[in-house]
Amino acid sequence: MFRGKFTEALKKAFRRGTLQFPGTLQAIRTDKAFRAFLRTAYRKNWVVYAKPPFRGPEHLLQYLARYTHRVAISNHRIINVADGRVTFRWKDYAHGGKQRKMTLSANEFLRRFLLHVLPKGFIRIRFFGLLAPRRRRALLPLCRQMLGDSPHPRCQQPTVATALWHCPRCGGPMRVIEKLRACQLVSMLASRRSFDDSS
Repeated sequence: MFRGKFTEALKKAFRRGTLQFPGTLQAIRTDKAFRAFLRTAYRKNWVVYAKPPFRGPEHLLQYLARYTHRVAISNHRIINVADGRVTFRWKDYAHGGKQRKMTLSANEFLRRFLLHVLPKGFIRIRFFGLLAPRRRRALLPLCRQMLGDSPHPRCQQPTVATALWHCPRCGGPMRVIEKLRACQLVSMLASRRSFDDSS
């Protein structure tokens, strides 16, 4: 899959004229030579080199888990953005997870951030076998049936009358109107602070 997507991207870049051919690569800048080059590249097996993790599979899974469902860096880790430089917090896992600060130029910060953005068409987590998207609707119920397991009942959503929280001041029931993410709260507080400062 990677080989197919990579060579397709090369073809598109060649057709757009954005592909550069420095030095010895000048020999393949014609259409015929470029197509011949791609044919030879496609005939090779693109094998990913993998070796056993140094500290065992648990450590590897812990490391990868930090990247599967998150972006490269969350807003709360960015301390300052000024004068074309970005300062942010990072965890030094090599030294017990100590919090450290780093300052980079805006260009270098963006370059490092974009290294974590997947190319178009790639996804972070692929499910296969029983969990493959095309087959899980049919296979998972079959697995449960064969195992004699009944599917877990869906959690009942609390009704409006059910009080999840009580007001700390009056003790009355509180109802959820909206849930906010941390980044939304930060931007709301920042805008309120700037409004207070200007008034």
